[in-house]
Amino acid sequence: MTSPSSYEIRPATLRDAKAIAAIYATSSQAAFKAILPGEPFNAVPVDKREAYWRDAIEYSEPQVHVAVQAGVMVGFVGFDRSRDAGTPPTMGEIWAIYLEPAHWGKGAGLALWDSAREGLIEEGCTQVTLWVPLGDERALRFFELAGFKRQMNSIKTVPVGSVRIEEIRLKRALV
Repeated sequence: MTSPSSYEIRPATLRDAKAIAAIYATSSQAAFKAILPGEPFNAVPVDKREAYWRDAIEYSEPQVHVAVQAGVMVGFVGFDRSRDAGTPPTMGEIWAIYLEPAHWGKGAGLALWDSAREGLIEEGCTQVTLWVPLGDERALRFFELAGFKRQMNSIKTVPVGSVRIEEIRLKRALV
């Protein structure tokens, strides 16, 4: 098992947008196959995802940090204030956290979460939420081990490609 210290975490640069888009595509496809085996997954084309992450990095909405090991980007996290309606300005949100599947369970996710947590605290956030597909047991287990609790009254159905999945919001205090 790799320790979190073997990953360098740094703010993303515009040059990282293409690699971030590729990691998003690879990771989301692998996660989707675990959630809904046998269902077709039509990912957003990498060039459109690259444009989205390029804008996010340029305008810091969300803030984006990347995990690098041996000079190769292996994951990223996007975080900022919560996008959920009616939340206070002290509520942060993990907008996205994705890793190359080969790095799942090796400490990169924890290193990215620690970086996002520190960034949200610096922004004055006291709590943080995130949305996870109900069927993504690996992600739910990771975040529950990190201290997040499921908000059972938050379940919603969202389109993912040609199918609809249920997501649940998880929440925890930052300090």
